[in-house]
Amino acid sequence: MPPLPAAVNPHATQSASLLALGKSLQRNRQLIAQMTRREVVGRYKGSVIGIAWSFFNPVLMLVVYTIVFSVIFKSQWGGTSADGSKTQFALLLFVGMIVMSLFSDVVNRAPGLVLLNANYVKKVVFPLEILPIVAIGSALFHSLISLAVLLVAFALFNGYLQWTLIFTPLILLPLVIMVAGLAWMLASVGVFLRDVGQVVGIVTTVLMFLSPVFYPVSAVPERLRPFIMANPLTFIIEQAREVLIWGHSPNWLGWSTYTLLATAIAWVGYAWFQKTRKGFADVL
Repeated sequence: MPPLPAAVNPHATQSASLLALGKSLQRNRQLIAQMTRREVVGRYKGSVIGIAWSFFNPVLMLVVYTIVFSVIFKSQWGGTSADGSKTQFALLLFVGMIVMSLFSDVVNRAPGLVLLNANYVKKVVFPLEILPIVAIGSALFHSLISLAVLLVAFALFNGYLQWTLIFTPLILLPLVIMVAGLAWMLASVGVFLRDVGQVVGIVTTVLMFLSPVFYPVSAVPERLRPFIMANPLTFIIEQAREVLIWGHSPNWLGWSTYTLLATAIAWVGYAWFQKTRKGFADVL
């Protein structure tokens, strides 16, 4: 029997070049859109109000943040009244949670992406490399809904919106690129080492408290600040607050450096996924 072509042979070595990735995403863009839509709708399947929960969830969370931190704890960003009103803390915290949720939603799901779609590995010709992209698309949808809630709340509380919010997509872009690389890496490792899913859940929880979600970087003791700054989420959270809340332009030098590093991480993750995917069928 002649050997199967690479397109249908699960044991064939796949190209790990960024050019091949670009061609795959272009070729499968409709499939990605369909699967993302199905995943978003499927999350609320069977509920009474359906996809409307994607709007009500962030609204409820913002109300809770406002009541708990602004009314009960009477928290102020940076500890001084000059840093904002009672609602300002909730808005700043909500920005951090949007970034954190985008990261954790994808990373926590990544180890099980291939495992939950084992039929795509064994039975049909399927571009497995798009699975993390679909997960990112779903997470981005919910992040955009949360961002819309944030902007409406900011406008209601302050009576205006910062013009610098137009930079928000650029601020989130390197995070999305980095998360894609991590997702490819974890999706592959999760096939061979099932415990990685549990470890990732613990790591993302720790990262949430080591990220400036509930506090500003300035509140961290000087000797510990380098560890917080080394957190890959810190820069994105701080820059998102700069453009959405404070009305400042992004740190373009920091953004450029972060984007280059994120692209390197994405390529390494994709290359690892492509090099190891030929063993998926044997394990599954």
